[in-house]
Amino acid sequence: MKDYFTPGEIAQRFDLTLDTLRYYEKAGLLRRVDRAPGGHRRYRADDVELLHLVRCLRDTDMPIARLREFAELVREGDHTIPARVEVLQSHQHRLSAHIDRLRERQEAIRHKIDYYLGVLADHPELLPEPASEGDPRSSIPSPSTVAAGEAAPIDTTMTPTDGTVKEIG
Repeated sequence: MKDYFTPGEIAQRFDLTLDTLRYYEKAGLLRRVDRAPGGHRRYRADDVELLHLVRCLRDTDMPIARLREFAELVREGDHTIPARVEVLQSHQHRLSAHIDRLRERQEAIRHKIDYYLGVLADHPELLPEPASEGDPRSSIPSPSTVAAGEAAPIDTTMTPTDGTVKEIG
């Protein structure tokens, strides 16, 4: 592994803009960055390691203030490991709760898709004309696919029996 990395290398490695990288420095998420003899910023391997974790935590919606607190704990040394574990466990708990809420919403969306596919199975006249390949509408099942029962499973408890189209849920 290299001893030093340029801002461009870091930005590319973590899919960040240079502005975001500078922001992370100014926000105190990274320690004071070294400078090459020519004055250019350069990052050490331990900066890369911390930035990897910062990116992971930021991508999972840890607030900047909490990230700064965590980065300060890292810089303070190993005696702060219990506090770091607490920060990470707390974040993991919030993240798990968020994922549970997202799964509930995903299930509601899946249910609604199944409902609409059921409506289309009962009312193929509602289907658009087949689209050409590459058209975003090409993912809509064709009337023959729906009529043949080849579309996604249909929740018949939500399908009206009187021939009307009724919005449920």
